[in-house]
Amino acid sequence: MNHYQHPSAIIDDGARIGEGSRIWHFVHVCGGARIGAGVSLGQNVFVGNKVVIGDRCKVQNNVSVYDNVTLEEGVFCGPSMVFTNVFNPRSLIERKDQYRDTLVKRGATLGANCTIICGVTIGAHAFVGAGAVVNKDVPDFALVLGVPARQRGWMSAYGEQLDLPLYGEASVTCPHTGDVYTLSGSVVTRQEATAS
Repeated sequence: MNHYQHPSAIIDDGARIGEGSRIWHFVHVCGGARIGAGVSLGQNVFVGNKVVIGDRCKVQNNVSVYDNVTLEEGVFCGPSMVFTNVFNPRSLIERKDQYRDTLVKRGATLGANCTIICGVTIGAHAFVGAGAVVNKDVPDFALVLGVPARQRGWMSAYGEQLDLPLYGEASVTCPHTGDVYTLSGSVVTRQEATAS
């Protein structure tokens, strides 16, 4: 075994878990799950069969990652945040053939107690504030807050708010990394600083 597994955790046969990952108390990982290297699954996390979790993700306590959710590298899932996979669930009507795909791109943060409605894409390095309810796609680097979630700004890959308007033409340099963020219309792109 090339990962740490707490004795109370259940990992079903067939699950693939990358090197150096840490599986904490009362976690259940289903047999079809694919978990990358250096991942941390906090206490009481559930990971479904049709789930992919990329390298170096952190899934905090009490999060259920249901079927058809994909987390790219370096995604942070805050405590007790919620994924869904059926848009209109009913106990009396079987809808397992209606799961909607949810994609969370590289480096995104999903704040504590937020809810991600199935079928959306959360952009790279986007930041979903605590308690927000996301019911539509979130652009790369966007900061979204509230119920329903609305864009309130832009975030750097470093994790700090950028001094950019929501729309227009502008650029700013991250003081921590030297990366340059350019806003063109409603899209932010990053030019990574070159090593000197």
